[in-house]
Amino acid sequence: MPSVEQTQPLISHLLELRSRLLRALIAVFVVFLGLIYFANDIYEFVSAPLVDRLPEGATMIATDVASPFFTPLKLTLIASIFIAVPFILYQVWAFVAPGLYKHERRLIMPLLLSSSLLFYCGVAFAYFVVFPLVFSFFTAISLGGVEFATDISSYLDFVLALFLAFGIAFEVPVAIILLCWTGATDPKSLSEKRPYIIVGAFVVGMMLTPPDIISQTLLAVPMCLLFEVGLFFARFYVAKQTNES
Repeated sequence: MPSVEQTQPLISHLLELRSRLLRALIAVFVVFLGLIYFANDIYEFVSAPLVDRLPEGATMIATDVASPFFTPLKLTLIASIFIAVPFILYQVWAFVAPGLYKHERRLIMPLLLSSSLLFYCGVAFAYFVVFPLVFSFFTAISLGGVEFATDISSYLDFVLALFLAFGIAFEVPVAIILLCWTGATDPKSLSEKRPYIIVGAFVVGMMLTPPDIISQTLLAVPMCLLFEVGLFFARFYVAKQTNES
């Protein structure tokens, strides 16, 4: 049986984890309370890329009685989580930091900040660049005699999936630096595999986006560029680690 000395650290870690999780949930709840009054405005903002490109006389529809009420609230909750991401990541950092070495702490905090920024950049890229092009394409090829009317709940699921796909895809530089940092690979090996990574980026773009070449390319090309960015910074970090050792 584990001794009292072994059990106490485990309990203290679990209590610390619970405290960090509660703080993260409270942060999301506080942001949600601040945004709930603007729930309809937030949905109108997110739906604007499609609404502005609907055929004349067409509108979005609600096929469920409760959709006009619950759909904006669902979007507001997701937006609250997105906004609270930096604070949530800080709680993760505060939980794991005591177990890290000094040089590891110097790396992890910038990575947490950069991962938040890259995620927001991916979401912004999807909204301002991808959505206008994709929705223009979809509305332009609608079948004759078929009225173009999108359910508000289905639209929300669609855009949230794209937000998440582009937000995660923009984390490529952070993933590359972490892979090189842990010794799983190195910049030279990754640069030699560049052709395969480019093909893989287009495969990922095909899997995570709607079945059209526009959105697939708009996801794959930034991933390839961000791969080069991550490769550039990974070289600097590996050189620094080598010098320290």
